[in-house]
Amino acid sequence: MSSASEMQNTRVIQELRAFIKKLLQEPGILENSLAIAKRHSDGSNDTQAWATIANEISDTTSVHIPEDPAEHSEADRLFLDVLREVVGEEKALY
Repeated sequence: MSSASEMQNTRVIQELRAFIKKLLQEPGILENSLAIAKRHSDGSNDTQAWATIANEISDTTSVHIPEDPAEHSEADRLFLDVLREVVGEEKALY
């Protein structure tokens, strides 16, 4: 593995650790984020819906997700992807 790749992996791991720590310190973030995602999406990959979801999560929690998806970090993308999966799975059950 190259040095640049190792540094990238280390940065992503540190970012995810910080994000998980924030979720553990403020458990309401998960509940609030899930409610927002359910309200605005059917679990599909509608980019406008997910931009709205990211903005509302940023406005109502201590999680900051940049407005521009091109500026999303690996942790931002992972969090939104997992939310999308959960919402999609829940919608598929009904």
